[in-house]
Amino acid sequence: MTKGTATELYQALWNSADVLRSKMDASEYKNYLLGLIFYKYLSDTMLVHSSEMLEEKTENLDEALDMYREAYADDEFSEEFQSALVYEMSYRIKPELTFSALMEEINNHTFQREHLQQGLRDIEQSSNVFEDLFEDIDLNSKKLGATPQKQNDTISQVMRALDNLNLANYDGDALGDAYEYLIGQFAEDSGKKAGEFYTPSQVSTLMTRIALANKEDKKGLTVYDPTMGSGSLLLNASKYSNEASTIRYFGQELNTSTYNLARMNMFLHNVDPENQTLRNGDTLDADWPQDEPTNFDAVLMNPPYSAKWSASKGFLDDPRFASYGVLPPKSKADFAFLLHGYFHLKNDGKMAIVLPHGVLFRGAAEGKIRKALLEQGAIDTVIGLPANIFFNTSIPTTVVILKKNRDSRDVLFIDASNEFTKVKNQNKLEEKHLDKIYETYLKREDIEKYAHVATYEEIEENDFNLNIPRYVDTFEEAEPIDVVALKDEMKQTDQEIESVSKELLAMVDDLEVTDDTKDIIDALKEVLG
Repeated sequence: MTKGTATELYQALWNSADVLRSKMDASEYKNYLLGLIFYKYLSDTMLVHSSEMLEEKTENLDEALDMYREAYADDEFSEEFQSALVYEMSYRIKPELTFSALMEEINNHTFQREHLQQGLRDIEQSSNVFEDLFEDIDLNSKKLGATPQKQNDTISQVMRALDNLNLANYDGDALGDAYEYLIGQFAEDSGKKAGEFYTPSQVSTLMTRIALANKEDKKGLTVYDPTMGSGSLLLNASKYSNEASTIRYFGQELNTSTYNLARMNMFLHNVDPENQTLRNGDTLDADWPQDEPTNFDAVLMNPPYSAKWSASKGFLDDPRFASYGVLPPKSKADFAFLLHGYFHLKNDGKMAIVLPHGVLFRGAAEGKIRKALLEQGAIDTVIGLPANIFFNTSIPTTVVILKKNRDSRDVLFIDASNEFTKVKNQNKLEEKHLDKIYETYLKREDIEKYAHVATYEEIEENDFNLNIPRYVDTFEEAEPIDVVALKDEMKQTDQEIESVSKELLAMVDDLEVTDDTKDIIDALKEVLG
């Protein structure tokens, strides 16, 4: 079992997807691969820890399995040992169902996917923490193979590709980052479906840095993402906190598969179960959370753009929307997501949300909501991002920063639409681009053709339209034309044309005139004459 560099770990995990890549879409095979990686992580970790409990710690998984089998079979010792193991690990995998034992079956050609299914089921039933965690792994799916034997073979091949790694050897940052890398790769392969589970890391970084500015040293920081996807945006908070182990994460996700992905992601980043409160549910349909805490230090959101929602009249009495007097339109839930997040923001908190540019200027109900937010001073900053930085859409997007209890109603506009590096078919925000945006946010000063602090009166004059070009003029005047140089250039071009024409005419005169070529030669002489 090897422990290589982070790059080797990333590559080994990604290569294991080759087995499934030809059989199904990336949005589907990610569930199998990420689930199997997590199962191996739990199995490897349990084996190494059990050897430590037996006071013969080893990182050799085969040796650890032998010790685990022996302890498990000892009638006098087994019950006490198992209870202690479950207490410390929160789960238990029988010796014959560990990843290492299943690999022995695979190598002996006796493996049956039902054994793996039982191992997954045992983990789910061991604790509420793992309940229904693997429900998206359908080991009987025809996409794995047309017959039970072919399905066995496919799963065996994936497990073989992972077998050379001891995932217990990697700390939470290394393995968690590798998991994030895989999710990013799946997003790149998934195209439009990527928006369901992934926010590009550079956008996550920007939003998190801004949301956590001046809160880096706060203990017990609470972070909330009501459209959390795979949890990557939430987990990014740990990178910008000096008290990362005390962060409490709150997240909700509608898609069950993606919700389970987020749960695994939390474990692989070593987030204590007590510090994570995640829920599978519809954020707009029913407000959550309603039990303490209900407001958070930081709210981070990348909701589905211009999604449909019910917008039923009953929501006018919902405290999230009631004070605005109108509801966002059924065809565009952008402001519904924004108002939900803002409702759950602490008075001294900060919210960062990614939205399409339409929220900045669309009228009717959205215009009324935008005006009300501006009158409150809720909208702190509007950042225009480049087009084509998300996997699921090529449109340019905006990050809106919101705060409560501000002393001013001005708005900082940053036009970062041209701050990117082209990489293949995507535009990427590099560290230098992120630093420029972040430093501009902190300084809150005008920068020609890049940033402007607009007063409330200025915004009011624009009828509360927040379209960025109204406030940041990025127009570049064309360089003055040197008329004399242009005249000389045209004269020289005319002389070159005349010279070439004479040469061609001389060549035409040398052509032999026949009945077939006479008309062509005459036409050429007329053009060149």
